[in-house]
Amino acid sequence: MGKKKVLDLYRAPFPLYTVKVDATTGLVITAGGGGPSKTGIKNAVHFLDVQMVGKNQYSSSLLHSHDTDTRATINMAVGDGVIAAGQDGTCSLMRFKLCLQKEENATHRDGNALELSNARRRSGKAGKGNLENRSTTGDVSDTRNETVQITVTNIAEVLSDLNPHDPLQKVVRFSPDMNLLLTGGTDGYIRVWEFPSLEKKFDFKAHEKEIDDLDMSTISKQLVTVGRDFVCNVWSDNQLVTSLNWLETMPQIAEKTYRYMACRFGNGEDEKDAIRLYTVQIPHKRDKKPPPCYITKWDGKTLLPMLTSPCGTEVISCLAVSDSGRFLGLGTVNGSVAVHIAFSLQKLYYVHESHGIVVTDVVFLPNLMKGQNIKGNNKAALLSVAVDSRCQVHTVTKERPIPPWLFFCGLIIVGMLLILQYLFPVLI
Repeated sequence: MGKKKVLDLYRAPFPLYTVKVDATTGLVITAGGGGPSKTGIKNAVHFLDVQMVGKNQYSSSLLHSHDTDTRATINMAVGDGVIAAGQDGTCSLMRFKLCLQKEENATHRDGNALELSNARRRSGKAGKGNLENRSTTGDVSDTRNETVQITVTNIAEVLSDLNPHDPLQKVVRFSPDMNLLLTGGTDGYIRVWEFPSLEKKFDFKAHEKEIDDLDMSTISKQLVTVGRDFVCNVWSDNQLVTSLNWLETMPQIAEKTYRYMACRFGNGEDEKDAIRLYTVQIPHKRDKKPPPCYITKWDGKTLLPMLTSPCGTEVISCLAVSDSGRFLGLGTVNGSVAVHIAFSLQKLYYVHESHGIVVTDVVFLPNLMKGQNIKGNNKAALLSVAVDSRCQVHTVTKERPIPPWLFFCGLIIVGMLLILQYLFPVLI
């Protein structure tokens, strides 16, 4: 733990606000931008190809950049080849498609897609000059090569926040079965559309203040929402089921000194058919001596609190749960990144101020991407993005096994001590 250097996996020409992984295509999708300001900072969605280099390192290549005009993507959800992107008070839906083509040129660019030779993508190494190096090296012949092409099509747009002053969609999710599209924003409303028809199903006031996060259970289909009104609500369709109270595990903390910031469902570690809910609580006000933030683990079926643990005094900005349910990923407003063990909530990995500014999103690489192991010898690999335009990968490596020679030496020493104790009981 402590201060360490994490190499950049990718650096965009604009601030990054969100990152997601599409396990089917193996694409890492990240987005952001400068918004409507006339500063020359573009707004775009970038599609990255991430590959293992060696046993524990990664490299990336930019496959395609999709321009989003004057609107920056602040949050997004990805599923079944569709991106739901939060842009101001709207949710823009884009369909992306990855295909392989036979091309004579090693690289070529047109108005809709950027194509790169597979051979050249694999030969590159991570670094700021990676893309430039690919365009100048002459390592690809004029024979026909298999290239990757990504096309992006805007398919629909829905109003997701109706705040009359400054509309902003704060969060978007697809339901686990991809039948629903759910959004929450600064007006405190949850809006639910049937997908892909986009017929509105629900539109209800969930919180008195803006909504910070939401997630849907994979088992019960219950919806959990957190808002800046100190409330974490559980819904069945548009009916309130209950409000959670994390202070049951910490009765010494006064009410309304903390507010919920994030919520995520995840698999129940190594328990089959178990499900967990994780919430993050941050101080409502900051003091000169900052109080800690907390993570609470809940039983995903009974919604009873199981464990609450402090997770440092840096204010948490984002939360992710690994596919296996074994790890939690956290980003902070100071730019730090941490990985916690889901079972005990103990901190396993931490890099102080890995980014230069607030971490805007984190996501774990799945166990398999395109059917292949992408984690290598790592227990977990966490991607993080921030306003500093950087995308980083944080790896939790597996413990090295004890060498056989060291094990046998230990047995010999223990055996000698036992023999000496038997022969000289008074001296030992």
